[in-house]
Amino acid sequence: MLIDFKNLNINQLYSETEFENKIKTFLKDWLSETKTVKVQTSGSTGVPKVFDIEKKKMVASAEMTCNFLDLVEGDSALICLPIEYISGKMMVVRSIVRKLKLIITNPTTKPLSDINYKIDFCAMTPLQVENSLDKLYLINNLIIGGAAVSESLKKKIFQISHELQDSQRIFETYGMSETLSHIALKQVFPDPEDFFTTFENIKISTDELGCLKIFAPHLNTEILQTNDLVEIKNNNQFRFLGRIDNVINSGGAKIFPEQLEALVKKEIPFEAVFLGLEDETLGQKLVLVIEGEKSQQIIDNIATLPFEKSFHKPKEIIFKEKIPRTPNGKVNRIELKNILQNNINN
Repeated sequence: MLIDFKNLNINQLYSETEFENKIKTFLKDWLSETKTVKVQTSGSTGVPKVFDIEKKKMVASAEMTCNFLDLVEGDSALICLPIEYISGKMMVVRSIVRKLKLIITNPTTKPLSDINYKIDFCAMTPLQVENSLDKLYLINNLIIGGAAVSESLKKKIFQISHELQDSQRIFETYGMSETLSHIALKQVFPDPEDFFTTFENIKISTDELGCLKIFAPHLNTEILQTNDLVEIKNNNQFRFLGRIDNVINSGGAKIFPEQLEALVKKEIPFEAVFLGLEDETLGQKLVLVIEGEKSQQIIDNIATLPFEKSFHKPKEIIFKEKIPRTPNGKVNRIELKNILQNNINN
């Protein structure tokens, strides 16, 4: 299905798939007189929640993204993310606000499998990008969200850079349901950046623990306190260090698992997760969980990695056939940790 928001007639939209029908339902809700829509959180950091968001604030968020990417009326966009979450809903709202031509394809892990034409704008998860490398040349502006872009994926993107044009841009996003999708972008291609750059009218600071605070009055009247530890470079740039609730305290040393995962993923092409499991001596024992079959070569490669501190080396490497994920593809650290801890206790 293709929806041209320059000439929208919802009564003429014919839904052939369940996903198309969900989008049509959301459009009816959006065009109704209600001032809010319901959005579901992913549940990657706790119990999934459903809450109401004002439509006018979603419009403000959409305008920021469209302006940053220089999207204009008549440009094409592809939605391949679940409409239940803010990521999918915002793709529709951006198309409404900027009067884009929205192409709808089922939110699978290979969203470009049936696409053979140029698209101006698309949002994907890292896993979807991983499975679409052979067709990334079709996307002029690609934003990647839902999880961090691993060093391994960045490397793969640059390995196909000869197929991409200089005018193409790929960004990693920073945001959450409470910020109505992303409030900052970091370029991955063609010019890789270390720091996220916030949109206009976004003010950032940190609390006493070093966690990011966001003030975006056009999106939320209150200052949003995150659990994300960051390094602030200037008024509108910051580097993500990790989530404070993921921090591992091993023998009194604080360890940021996301930073260690970035190092490991430069060397191995599989999902890798650092966790702290209960330990009588250390408090928490640092373990590395790798998705896939056990490999001595991978174990040997990890042993040679240049970890900054000796206590950054995992005390144990665990291979697991499948790492649990939330419905929208994020690693479910809580469930994974519970599974491993239960195995130890039993």
